Amino acid sequence: MTDLFAARSQMAISLGFHIVFASIGIAMPFLMAISHWRWLKTKEPAYLDLTKAWSKGVAIFFATGAVSGTVLSFELGLLWPKFMEYAGPISGLPFAWEGTAFFLEAIALGIFLYGWDRIHPWAHWASGVIVGFSGVASGMFVICANGWMNAPAGFDWVDGRAINIDPVAAMFNRAALQQGLHMTIAAFLATGFAVAGIHAVGLLKKPDSIFHAKAFQIALVIGAVAAILQPLQGDRLAKQTAVLQPAKLAAMESLFLTAKPAPLVIGGIPSEETQTVRYGIHIPKLLSFLAHGDFEAEVIGLDQFPRENWPPVAVTHFAFQIMVGNGVLLAVVGAWSLFALWRRPERLRSRRVLRLFAICAPLGFIAIEAGWTVTEVGRQPWIIYGFMRTEDAVTPMPGLIYPMMLFTGVYLLLAFIVTWLMVRQFRHVD
Repeated sequence: MTDLFAARSQMAISLGFHIVFASIGIAMPFLMAISHWRWLKTKEPAYLDLTKAWSKGVAIFFATGAVSGTVLSFELGLLWPKFMEYAGPISGLPFAWEGTAFFLEAIALGIFLYGWDRIHPWAHWASGVIVGFSGVASGMFVICANGWMNAPAGFDWVDGRAINIDPVAAMFNRAALQQGLHMTIAAFLATGFAVAGIHAVGLLKKPDSIFHAKAFQIALVIGAVAAILQPLQGDRLAKQTAVLQPAKLAAMESLFLTAKPAPLVIGGIPSEETQTVRYGIHIPKLLSFLAHGDFEAEVIGLDQFPRENWPPVAVTHFAFQIMVGNGVLLAVVGAWSLFALWRRPERLRSRRVLRLFAICAPLGFIAIEAGWTVTEVGRQPWIIYGFMRTEDAVTPMPGLIYPMMLFTGVYLLLAFIVTWLMVRQFRHVD
């Protein structure tokens, strides 16, 4: 294993774990706030029990998210010193604001956890809402930094150095908003379906449980609405990618040759050697429409870029197909669920439907992992798109396989602890 591959693997593993903790940290406080609001309005004991149970989950994921995020911040400096040398003065602003949002989230969570019967009930509820909005803001600021890596802005590049730096322009780069919205919706989708799946299992074991029934309904609505919105936002992000990163879009769709019009490929196995896609389903003109809103539009293929600047096509294509496939499936399940909740809510309590939600529980997070694979692998070989190659940013320190193995062990330990705590928590609820 080369040091470059070890460094990239360590970042991939770290991000792969952290994004799960961060996504739950974004969405879960809102589920908690909804159940708390229902308790304040109805005084039904089930909502109070649900709020307290979910608040413990929020605390667990906040703590693990803080640990994994701190590790990532150290990894950026230790593994990619050349990147930080140039990127720090340019894209440091969103990280500073992310830290501010994180501290606000920590303060609000502390008030919520220890404020029961100590402060006014609605002020207590408001602290929980602040936890949620702070988590969303924290995630958006991080995406601003990642968006800058995909659509660099706020500087002039002269003789290999950045001058005329504008941190505000860098922070509000062209990719930030669309990526941020896509990730935020994905967090609500994945968390909603995961929580609904967990409580669906609870209802399969205890069909008369009011606790699980209330939890299932809240999570179902959140996940279903997000699942319906996500394809719409995904379409907007894909159109932007066609403009800002055409090589990434070409790799996502395995479009080796520029085409006018361009077909959409569903499935298939791409080959960079033969520049073909085997076993794929080609839908004529559809990629042109999805990328540019015109069935006759030209879509740039990989043939327009030097071979050394191609992203890994197979990995990007497979990850994109997994993300889209899971997203479409969850959107269909979500739309049907909302219709059933409106017209025939009793159907949602059938054992067949509950089993379906239990199966769907991990699909949102699988889609998130696949989506981040598309984002990061599809940007290669660039760490700053069009300006700095990943191989030029890595530390010269040898033996990077050893910290990679160490941090992999740390994250596996974190995952085990979180899983044990959540299973223990689930067993203690009614």
